Order: sequence, then structure tokens, then C-alpha cells
Amino acid sequence: MNINKLFSLKGKTILVSGGAGLYGKCIVEGLAEAGGTIIIASRNLAKVVETANQFRNQGYDIYAMQVDQGDHTSVLNLKAEIIKQFGRLDVFINNAVARPMKGYNEPIEHFAESMHINATGSMDILREMCGLIEDSGGGSVINIASMMGMHGPDLSNYDGTDMGWPPPDYFFHRAGLINLTRYLAKIFAGKNIRVNCVSPGGLFNYQPKQFVENYCKKVPVGRMANTDDIKGLMVLLASEAGAYINGQNILMDGGMHA
Repeated sequence: MNINKLFSLKGKTILVSGGAGLYGKCIVEGLAEAGGTIIIASRNLAKVVETANQFRNQGYDIYAMQVDQGDHTSVLNLKAEIIKQFGRLDVFINNAVARPMKGYNEPIEHFAESMHINATGSMDILREMCGLIEDSGGGSVINIASMMGMHGPDLSNYDGTDMGWPPPDYFFHRAGLINLTRYLAKIFAGKNIRVNCVSPGGLFNYQPKQFVENYCKKVPVGRMANTDDIKGLMVLLASEAGAYINGQNILMDGGMHA
């Protein structure tokens, strides 16, 4: 098959949860540039509508829907709406994440809230969307985890800042998502569904100067991730170009943990 056809997402209906966030917008843009029809969904409908309109004004095929990942009925409603409007789903990017904990000493109730959305909720939406993809004849599922799900925190990155320690819930549920990826890849064996995971490093978002300096000194490419870095990887895993990649977790950290 011609390489351009291998990477093309034309004719593919793709759901990106959390598509209005920092990495979400990068992901949506890359998939849309490859020709996909993109549905972006999150709890904040106004925000995803605004994001979808911005992309539609650039000529991309983007639609907005609402979903609360922590509410099973909301997940089922999203599934029904996708069937109603598009009749199928080919790719699901499981990108939404809640951040109720801000540090180590947060109330334990915040940890429980995080698990409800980021563990139970993630499993719920994965199971429903994987079922829809199976009913559509197969496709690709891509979980967005983090390098923080693979490694403990490097607290020296925070030296000279007032950012505090990173929250423990994020490390916990991102690590779980990585192994859930492997589980689902085996569960869907023979059903034409590939399940992979991407674990990005830090995306530059005008963090404190000292943090950026501390961080970049440890990255062989000398910088934090930018808005283009994840796009090619997402298109690869969503398209036929990645047809033999399955059950993998890809660390995208510029070589920090090489």
C-alpha cells in the first residue's frame, strides 16, 4: 500500500475524549490533518464546542459532544449519540483525565474522586467504546497515559520553584492505564481491535522558568514537548501504518529516561 494511503485517516470516525485540553488539541489537530472525522468530548460542552468551531473554521471535520466520564449514563448517552450521528466508531483516543489532587497531602477523598473518574470511569468508557468499535468492524484504541505512570517523580525538577510535589493519584492511575492497555489488547485478540498506549513527557505550557530549566537539562533533545510532537505518533497508531503495533506503551519523553 502507498505510504500516503497507509497514514490516511480519511473515512475514519474518531473520538477524542478531553479533546479541548493541552495535549487533546494537539491530538485532534494531527488526526484532522490526516483526514479523519473527529468527535471531541468532555464534561465542559461549551469548551469543546468552542474548540470544534475553531478547527471547523480551518476546514477540518470536527464535532463536539458532551460526556462525564464519571457518570455511566453519560457514557451510554455519548455512545448512543455517536451511533445516531455517525453510525460507527473506528478509533477512540482515551485522553480525558481529572486532576482533583494537587499534592501529596490532599484529603483522601480527593484520591477517591480521582479513582472514580480516572480508573473506574476510564474502564467504563473504554469498554463501551471498544464495543462500538467492535460492532463497526474493528479499529484502534489509544490510551494516553504519562511517563509519570512509568517512573517515580524526579523531585529535583521542582527545585527553586513553589510548585510543590506532584500528586500521587496521577502516578497511580496512569500506571494502571498502561497495564490495562496490555490486558485489552489480549482480550480483543482476533477481533481486529488494536489497543496501544502513549506515555508523553511534559508539554511546554509556560511553566515557571526554573522548572523548565531543571527539566530540560535532563532531556537529550534539550526541551520539553511541543504541540507537534505527539501528532505523528497518534496518526501512526490510528492508521493502517500502525496495523502491526498492538499492546504497546510508547514513551515519548525526548530521551529523558533513555
